[in-house]
Amino acid sequence: MQDSTKQTTGVRQVTVLGAGAWGTAVAMALAQRHDVLLWGRNSAAMAAMAETRVNQDYLPDQPFPAGLKVSGDFAAALAHVASPDSLLIAACPVAGLRPLLAQLKAYPIPNVVWLCKGFEYETGLLPHQIVREVLGNNVAGGALSGPSFAQEVARGLPCALTIASNDAALRERVVATVHGGNLRVYSSTDLAGVEVGGAVKNVLAIATGVADGLGLGLNARAALITRGLAEITRLGTTLGGQTETFMGLTGMGDLILTCTGDLSRNRRVGLGLAQGKALEQIVQELGHVAEGVPCAKAVRELAAKLGVDMPITNAVAGVLFDGDQPQVMVARLLARDPRDEAVQR
Repeated sequence: MQDSTKQTTGVRQVTVLGAGAWGTAVAMALAQRHDVLLWGRNSAAMAAMAETRVNQDYLPDQPFPAGLKVSGDFAAALAHVASPDSLLIAACPVAGLRPLLAQLKAYPIPNVVWLCKGFEYETGLLPHQIVREVLGNNVAGGALSGPSFAQEVARGLPCALTIASNDAALRERVVATVHGGNLRVYSSTDLAGVEVGGAVKNVLAIATGVADGLGLGLNARAALITRGLAEITRLGTTLGGQTETFMGLTGMGDLILTCTGDLSRNRRVGLGLAQGKALEQIVQELGHVAEGVPCAKAVRELAAKLGVDMPITNAVAGVLFDGDQPQVMVARLLARDPRDEAVQR
């Protein structure tokens, strides 16, 4: 029997730039229905993946689907998406987005979709602002975001995401390419809102991990998540996001998953801090990027500049960078004056 999704969308050529956990998982999921090439900058590692058909460093228990191509050749990866209806996906951390985009400038790319979540620390810019700075307005771009753990997507478990872009044709292309099988994709024009939600939830996950690690209970966890959502909304609307975005997948949905899921790297950072571990030790033990760490510093500075009240974020940054003890973080939050619950700047 033919695949009804293929009949509807057609098989497309997709290149995923970045062979970390999330980039690999997305490539594996899309390779079930499309012609997908996964690129990584470490040629030796990519050669090993091509031979073993597994990403040993990030997803060692998930073999690649038969049709997934892997390569360390950047030019070949870009040539793979030369057709007009192809899709290019950037799957690097925020810190690597600008240098990756600089590489792309030498190629005639019609579009780029990014998976990273966070603020660029040096500039305080969101990913879509970095893309505009480097590539200008001639390349259609969008953020693919939502509550998603790489391990589950690689296993073929259900997942819902949002594509945010100002370009209607790109939104339609991403939905046609990504939506299907166990992946569901919604559309949004709110780039700023989607990106702020995806970035700041990582900081709140560290706070929740600290609270859970200190044994403060489920009531405290619920309070942190709820008031954390208020912080995300305050900053997001100040940066031009729409309030309703923060009630959706890339706001509340991603926040709940990252704060409560055992696969959350940022939550594990908080658990480690509660155990008295040094940040350097925690990051080394993780072996993966925890975007909430650099994001906490960037968001604290940006919120101060904009006059946005973000007490939980400030408390997390104090533990991460100022030497505050986790117990002090909690005490300071509890000692805050009572106020109206409504979201305010």
